[in-house]
Amino acid sequence: MRKTKQLLLTAVIILSSICELLAQSKISGKVTDSKGAPIENATVKSLTTKAKAITNKDGTFTIAVAENQSIEISSVGYKTKTVLVKGVTVNVSLETAVDNLDEVVLVGSRKGGRVKTESPVPVDVININQISAPTAKADLTSVLNYAAPSFNYNKQSGSDGADHIDLGTLRGLGPDQTLVLINGKRRHQTAFAALFGTRGRGNSGVDLNAFPQASVDRIEILRDGASAQYGSDAMAGVINLILKKNINQLSVNAGWSGYYDTKFNALNFNETNQYYTGNKIDGGTFSFSANNGAAIGKHGGFINVSVSFTNQGKTFRQVGNENWQTNANALPFANSGRRAFGDGSITTTGAMYNMEIPTSASGKTTFYSFGGVNYKASDAYAYTRNWSKKPERFPVNITGSDGQGNSVGSPIYVPSIMRKTTDGETYYNPHIQTHISDLSFAAGIKGDAGKEWQWDLSDVIGRNDFHYFGDQTFNTSNIGNITQTRFDDGGFNFLQNTLNLDLSKTFKHVAEGLNIAFGIEHRYEKYTIYAGEEASYKNYSTKPFHWAKFDNNGNKDSVRFQAAGAQGFPGFSPSDVVAANRNNVGFYADAELNVTKKWLVDGAVRFENYSDFGAVATFKLASRYKLTSNFNLRGSVSTGYRAPSLQQIYFSNTLTSFSGGKLVQSRIASNKDAVTRTAGIPDLKQETSVNTSVGFSWKAAKNLTFTVDGYMVKLKDRVVLSGLFSAGDPTLPTAFTNALNAIDVSTAQFFANAVNTTNYGVDIVADYTKKWGNKSLKVLLAGNMQNMTIDEIHVPTALNSTPLNRKTFFSDREEAFLIASAPKAKFTLNIDYTAGKLGLGTHITSFGKIRLMGFGDAASPAGDNPNYSGINPMVPTDANPNVYVPEVFNYNAKFVTDVYASYKICKKATLFLGADNLFNVHPDLGVNQQAKYWAGDNESGGPWDSVQMGFNGLRLFTKLVINF
Repeated sequence: MRKTKQLLLTAVIILSSICELLAQSKISGKVTDSKGAPIENATVKSLTTKAKAITNKDGTFTIAVAENQSIEISSVGYKTKTVLVKGVTVNVSLETAVDNLDEVVLVGSRKGGRVKTESPVPVDVININQISAPTAKADLTSVLNYAAPSFNYNKQSGSDGADHIDLGTLRGLGPDQTLVLINGKRRHQTAFAALFGTRGRGNSGVDLNAFPQASVDRIEILRDGASAQYGSDAMAGVINLILKKNINQLSVNAGWSGYYDTKFNALNFNETNQYYTGNKIDGGTFSFSANNGAAIGKHGGFINVSVSFTNQGKTFRQVGNENWQTNANALPFANSGRRAFGDGSITTTGAMYNMEIPTSASGKTTFYSFGGVNYKASDAYAYTRNWSKKPERFPVNITGSDGQGNSVGSPIYVPSIMRKTTDGETYYNPHIQTHISDLSFAAGIKGDAGKEWQWDLSDVIGRNDFHYFGDQTFNTSNIGNITQTRFDDGGFNFLQNTLNLDLSKTFKHVAEGLNIAFGIEHRYEKYTIYAGEEASYKNYSTKPFHWAKFDNNGNKDSVRFQAAGAQGFPGFSPSDVVAANRNNVGFYADAELNVTKKWLVDGAVRFENYSDFGAVATFKLASRYKLTSNFNLRGSVSTGYRAPSLQQIYFSNTLTSFSGGKLVQSRIASNKDAVTRTAGIPDLKQETSVNTSVGFSWKAAKNLTFTVDGYMVKLKDRVVLSGLFSAGDPTLPTAFTNALNAIDVSTAQFFANAVNTTNYGVDIVADYTKKWGNKSLKVLLAGNMQNMTIDEIHVPTALNSTPLNRKTFFSDREEAFLIASAPKAKFTLNIDYTAGKLGLGTHITSFGKIRLMGFGDAASPAGDNPNYSGINPMVPTDANPNVYVPEVFNYNAKFVTDVYASYKICKKATLFLGADNLFNVHPDLGVNQQAKYWAGDNESGGPWDSVQMGFNGLRLFTKLVINF
């Protein structure tokens, strides 16, 4: 009987289990964050049967669970949630387990998200919506300049194309040594290569302002070399911009700002009509942006669209002469070389979209796409043309002959363009205008191949066109012609198409988890220079003019040739025209192993082959070890590279440069030019690097986090732009000087792999966030301290015949520019407090000291700078012209204080008011205080060089942010 009962009990248990199993049914669902964005790699687990599923890239999952059973959903960075199953579909929204989802990062890993403090390499996460609202800054590049201490950017003035585009970089390296991604996909560069200015000379880069800022949800800045993971350009790090995915949340942002500089507004010093001026509040900027999204289909698809418009006026800055001998902020005379010194004007409009469409309810396959269009029109002043110095740059009529075969001319005064000062000078200021258009389109399909294999196939294409125009200027070699005052100068464009296939798989039972990834990439690039109209570059006059005492100040007669091409920016000629392209194929493998629950190891290798210069291989090894639950040690070592850009290889132009104390016709010869070959410049090759870093992250308390990371970056064969070599130098190869004379230019310069450098530095971040009731306090202290050394300069043999030629190739002045790519130290302290509807904040930024140099006096007793090229630049003192001092410009450390207040007018609208640079702080003057008569002998020709903190002073702003 007892055995019978046991058998019956066993049968009941078996039958119950069978019934339980039969009752199981497959349910599906989707896991999202609070904004509705899908969460990948979330774990969905049955609390009854222990069945488990992992969400795919669309946040969807399928699991066998009976109705009325509970499932548990968990993911890194989110609070675990338990849900009772009702029906066959379960959609779950997870709350963040950290103060902000921005703590979870995607860049630097092929395995989903990771809390940033547990990453083996340092990553900054910037919520662009939070940092852009309480500031007057209207563009992404300038916002990042203050938000991320390792990010560096200078607004240029008097630097031709550099005035019209803003290029930033990381850790003091070049703008093209930082890789930019959008949604993890490579972004194309601008067609522009910087030739002048204090920043990024000889470099190209990505224009971070070429799409609406409103389209960006957050920005991840990987501060570590990552070429092995992502390819060329990632030597300094990676900036990954993640686009918004939200739907049915219309946001509108409208604002105005303007500079109120009571110190150095040119209006203060224009009694004698020496300067161009604006208003007491200048640089007026109106900005508008809007963002919204909509659902597509029934499986979690969406499209998010952003539009933006910005109109920014010019600024005008000068320095007075009152008590100039004792006043450190005064100069002895009017700035005749830059009578219109300041920022150019810009009008920008753009649109961007981001879209994902799962192809089925299972979400195993998803189509995605993003892209945009952006148009920028800008206008900046070139250097001023003064009749007393350069009559050949003014239009003239022929009035006769001097009897020696030279024409005698009379100037033509054009009142709509030219101006007169009360002391008798006549001047005009050419305008350099650009129309910059930018197009991008990305499309791909990604999915789950089963057995935890993920795949992603994508294609991204981008094109940037940079078109120059000259306005309110003349081609004075076209004798008597004052009708044409606007010129089409031509330009250049760059196209990039990147095709990627990425595969990844997670092995949960290898150690504590292993993720592997493989990929192949094909990239096609094309660079084109197109000519301007004939009048923009042609020399119509071959005979000189005889100017008799042309400045009415007793000067001797002068015989001069009229200047060729449009003044300000001569157009590209047919000899500059080029259409070049190349292909690149790359392969990578990446592994991320959790050796134990405490120890993480990452490794990557990459091989790439370029059709124009050959192959390169790189590797990376990174590791993180959890000493305690809240203290992590981390470090990395890697090799990196950057392929020389097509812009650097093929750019050429004949333009006006400063050499030997004079404005002369100069040739920037392309790397493929015959002139370049006669100078002994070899073909450009890749730059290479070795990166090492070590640091820690410490969550000292629930709301307090510290990270400290030291780094070293050794770069070899950096591409730089050489100095100017003269056609009249007998020590140079005859073949070279003959080649210059044959094309009728005085000087030439080249792009070359010429410099090795080492950057040392440390990044420090302390972050405290506290919330209580309806109040919150956020304090962020972030800083970067760095130092660059120039280890070697490789001078080609043909240009190495004399000490002068060696220094001309890369002068002391050029070395100073390179070393000053970032200040020695840069710190930011942000304090933001909210209480109910009211918000208050102050952001204090310290820009450390940098040191730049001038061109120097050719008459210096040292005798090593006869061409005014910045070799050991020395200038005479004001007190004694026989005593010389170094022409070094010390831009000492400055503090810039931004303040704001916000008020929540209603649930959907917030008003911001504030001031950037509240105390109207400016850089020190760009002059040796003992030699003020040499003021303006700098790169900008103005009172200051272009340095990170800017020179425009106090900026007032107001913004209205509306969310529906």
